[in-house]
Amino acid sequence: MDKTLLVLAAGMGSRYGGLKQMEGFGPKGETILEYSIYDALEAGFSRFVFVIRASIESEFKRQVLERLPRDLNAHLCFQELDRLPDQYEVPEGRVKPWGTGHAVWVARDLVPGPFAVVNGDDFYGRSGFRQLSDFFNQSLEGSHAMVAYPLGKTLSHTGSVSRGICKVDANEQLLEMREVVGIRKDSSGLVSESPSPVELDEETPASMNLFGFDGSVFDAIDHDFGVFLEQEGAGLKSEFYIPTVVNHLLVSGDGKIQVLRSKDDWMGVTNPQDRSQVVEGIRTLVNAGVYPESLWEK
Repeated sequence: MDKTLLVLAAGMGSRYGGLKQMEGFGPKGETILEYSIYDALEAGFSRFVFVIRASIESEFKRQVLERLPRDLNAHLCFQELDRLPDQYEVPEGRVKPWGTGHAVWVARDLVPGPFAVVNGDDFYGRSGFRQLSDFFNQSLEGSHAMVAYPLGKTLSHTGSVSRGICKVDANEQLLEMREVVGIRKDSSGLVSESPSPVELDEETPASMNLFGFDGSVFDAIDHDFGVFLEQEGAGLKSEFYIPTVVNHLLVSGDGKIQVLRSKDDWMGVTNPQDRSQVVEGIRTLVNAGVYPESLWEK
């Protein structure tokens, strides 16, 4: 069974000030997404699909693909504003991407079976990939998974963050995922800017967009994307997110989401000031022997 890693790397990096999915963070200039590829290969993934924008294709090939093993089963697809179902058009004046749900939708013809989704600029650690690979080996059609991280380990030291806050039952099944914005830590603990109250603590399970989906999820994505375009497609800033699909699966009963708990620390770059912390974190893992000094040198 081929397992696909779908890497979402079309982001524009507006807050970071550059294309962080192509910036070097490792000792030999490795990008963050290279560590996801390395960990996925170790876990048994054999097919890799990168969702990018056409405008960065040549740069992505030069700075990322040319660094990877030549025999890697790699494919590119493009997330463009006009990649929509036939009956819809881009509203005049829209420049903002359609969101992570759209990024998965555009890759639907390149994903033949079970697949994991990752952000190209998030460092996940290897345990999540191993757990998803094991889940695919044992799961039935219509079963999906999400790797959760303790909220306290996903915060930025340089500003607030938005996170998918999860409610989980005693059997580690996801009950609900809620997008909470402006999460930060102050003297009273964890607080957020969300208008409605939400309980937050260090151990609250949070989604970092590391999902494992059975191929049947594309039926739900097709349906939900159409609903989104009908209801919100005229907006210039509205976005279609993966958690929208996940929550619909839960409410409709069309799918179950098993929550897997990561044993690793998450690292990410939201603001430019986050860079040094990620570089130092990767160096610590290399020094500890978790990763080689150079990922791809034999």
